[in-house]
Amino acid sequence: MGPKYVIIKKGKKGAELFNYEKRYVTGVFDVEKVLDPTGAGDCFIGGISGFLSQSDEISFESIKSAIDYGTSLASFNVEEMGTKNLLNLSMNDVQTRVNKLK
Repeated sequence: MGPKYVIIKKGKKGAELFNYEKRYVTGVFDVEKVLDPTGAGDCFIGGISGFLSQSDEISFESIKSAIDYGTSLASFNVEEMGTKNLLNLSMNDVQTRVNKLK
């Protein structure tokens, strides 16, 4: 009974993923200057959802990757006011930050 996986968002302290056997803790991607944190959590969750919608399976490992992807997107969001920074992102930009998280 209950969910198979739980993600706890911790804002500027990252996030945690749990299931009955494992735990994954991630930090945030440090940016030079945070201009506007508004919407960062939405970008984080949207990134997770988008990543998982393209995945063949939902597993602990795929959710870990999705969290890294969401963290990368959120880091771009906080660097500008609103969502301006997200409009011209490439997948390469996002993947570069994902790689730096690992």
